[in-house]
Formats: sequence, structure tokens, C-alpha cells
Amino acid sequence: MDDEHGGELIYGNPLAGPADVAGWRLEGEASITFPNGRMRIENLRDPGEGQSANLVFWCPEDFPDGIEITWDFWPVREPGLCILFFAARGQGGEDLFSPRLAARAGRYEQYHHGDIDALHLSYFRRKAPSERAFHTCNLRKSYGFHLAAQGADPLPSVVDADPPYAIHLVKRGPLVEFAIRDLPVLRWVDDGTSYGPVLGGGRIGFRQMAPLIGEYANLRIRKLTAEAPSAQR
Repeated sequence: MDDEHGGELIYGNPLAGPADVAGWRLEGEASITFPNGRMRIENLRDPGEGQSANLVFWCPEDFPDGIEITWDFWPVREPGLCILFFAARGQGGEDLFSPRLAARAGRYEQYHHGDIDALHLSYFRRKAPSERAFHTCNLRKSYGFHLAAQGADPLPSVVDADPPYAIHLVKRGPLVEFAIRDLPVLRWVDDGTSYGPVLGGGRIGFRQMAPLIGEYANLRIRKLTAEAPSAQR
């Protein structure tokens, strides 16, 4: 199936009920429910436990390079933080779920200084007081904790939110572009040397930091064609 822009839909998931996340992999402890017909993620551990209270929920599909990732987002409760991991795989090219890789349980250092490579986009940063006082979206590259790009976050705090917010992310070779409701937020071209080689395809996963509650729906991944537009439209 092609959309009007020529991107082939290679994965579509409404995230509307438990059957839609059968096979997804949870790292950390969380309640995954669907009270409003969309996926709600809520951490189960006490936020006082720090990184041990956080989680990542991985889609079971392994995606190629050259994709557009879109989903709808509802911030329900803050403080906390939301991240999307993408292009994630083992440093030796292993599948992210390979038993040869170290076990992960939601602690952030396991993802940026473990045995995996990934890009991670934090798009709702409301954890630390400094994040709540000055809202930004951060793109990082791992291995390492490299801040690759930063943009202004247009999302309001929960009290003023008017969701859903349409999230739009493009990963095509060295290019990463990110937009919210078609508003361009950041753009980065990886030079392939400053922070290691350009990453290709891999897994995607939703990360939350406690005690945030977020809801997600309408996850779509399209394989871009040469003519397909980017997020900066």
C-alpha cells in the first residue's frame, strides 16, 4: 500500500487493544492498558528508585533504513520524559533481541553505554526542573551519549495539552528529521565520523521515565521512496 506521497506502508498498528501489542517486548516494569482505546503506558516502580523505575517497550519488527515513523501522542501525567529509540541493534550488528547481548531493564545507561547502537529522540522532557522550565527536543546517538541535535519543543504541559499530537520522524541514511503536527522541530545529517558510523535499520521502542503516563495510537512506518517528502515540508 502506498500513501499519497509514495511511501509504502510496511507496518501499521492502531495500538488500540492488548492484541495489538502481542509480541512487543517490555524492558522494565510497567502497566500497559487501553482505557481509551489507545495504548497507555504507566511505570509500576517508585520514581524514587531512579533509573530502575523506567522502561522501554519495543516493537517486535526489525525495520530497514529509509523510513518514516508516525504516531499520535497524548501526555496524561507529568513529570517524566518520553523517548523514541530507533535504528537500534547490537554494536556488532546483532539483532537487538539477540541473547548474546546483555540483558536490559530500562536503566538509561544500558542503552547509551551498553552493547547496542541506537538513535534516541526525547520529545516530551518534563522530568528535571530545568527541562520543565525550558522545553527542548533532543536527538542523541549511541554508543555514547552524544547530543546530535536539539530543537524547541512545541508541546505544552499536560494542563494545557490539546492532544492528540501527530509525531513525524524520518530516518534516511545520515538524515534525521522530526516534526510535530507538521511543525519542523529539528534536522540532523550525520557526518559518519564525529559520533561513529552512520546507523542503518533496526528496532524502534517507546521509553518513559517515571512517573509520567503517556498514551499512544496509530503507529505507522512507511518505507520512503526517492521522491517521498521529509518532515521538513
